[in-house]
Amino acid sequence: MSRIVSFYPPEFKIEAVQLVQQGERSLAQIASGCPLGSIGVSEQSLRNWVKRIEIDTGARAGLTTEERDELRRLRRENRILKEEREILKSAMSRWDNHDNENRVRDTCRTVVPKVERLPVPRARLKS
Repeated sequence: MSRIVSFYPPEFKIEAVQLVQQGERSLAQIASGCPLGSIGVSEQSLRNWVKRIEIDTGARAGLTTEERDELRRLRRENRILKEEREILKSAMSRWDNHDNENRVRDTCRTVVPKVERLPVPRARLKS
């Protein structure tokens, strides 16, 4: 089943919430009950808009829109970092297995420190 999703501009939502907060008519009348004053949205949508604005203004407890966006961004970033870590762990395990199979080659890859000048022995002091 496909759902029909319609998006309302933020200005429309704010005006609808202001109508509810004025209290002249009930939420059901504003939403779709009264034909002359209805705005053509479901009661639940209007209730959600009112709740979201109350949370954003601090009148109700909950995560604000900015906090929800930041949480969503951080969760996405965390998921990506975990995936990258798993990829690196997998690559390292393959590298380790490859090294264990080719022990002869390991001696060729031994790193010898570079010596820029050889140490010169000190002359013995005459006593």
